Amino acid sequence: MISFIIPAHNEEELLGRTLASLREAAEPLARPFEIIVVSDASTDATREVAAARGATVVDVSLRQIGMVRNAGARLASGEVFVFVDADTVVPPETLRAALAALDEGAIGGGAVVVFEELQSLSVRMLVGLWNRISRWMRWAAGCFVFVRRDAFEAVGGFDADYFVGEEIILSAALKRRGRFVVLRENVVTSGRKARLYGKFEALWVALRLMVLGKKAWRRREGLDMWYSRRDSSQRSAPRK
Repeated sequence: MISFIIPAHNEEELLGRTLASLREAAEPLARPFEIIVVSDASTDATREVAAARGATVVDVSLRQIGMVRNAGARLASGEVFVFVDADTVVPPETLRAALAALDEGAIGGGAVVVFEELQSLSVRMLVGLWNRISRWMRWAAGCFVFVRRDAFEAVGGFDADYFVGEEIILSAALKRRGRFVVLRENVVTSGRKARLYGKFEALWVALRLMVLGKKAWRRREGLDMWYSRRDSSQRSAPRK
């Protein structure tokens, strides 16, 4: 069985599309699958959207992404885990490629990331750089991680000490146990962080995390882009 695990905090707007994409990708495979949505302290209609789409809904109040993903994994029945962000579309060819990689002996992996609505050249260049580094270093992006259950459990799942970058920590742990791949196929994720925070603020946060390294990844401070979402009325004013 394939277990799709989706962490979600106030994701009523985009969750339905993600769930529809997973069903579209999984149903033709003739393999059993389940979809688990872990609603983390949601105050909107996340639960209702997930339930209406046939997903199993788990309510938690953790506000720590690694812990939320682990909570879903503990309830999952599959021998394959596919962690997908609530704003990410998984094309059928990407899911097929992920399962083929596992069948061919890979322990897990990720995929190339395509962002929606990114018109800025600088942001597109940053995303392109990440994709090149990701494939070279074999680091999965957090919006799409696939892994064998036994391997995931052997490394202890996502490291709950990290508020960001937990997918890189998991990738490194899995690489020590077996072949970890980043597919050429892509997933499509929302560009809302760049849209709501502005390209300069998003770039500054990314550079800050790169420079400060893992010490900053273990602290919630400075991670409002992930843990205190800004709505469209609070969008950063463009800089001249």
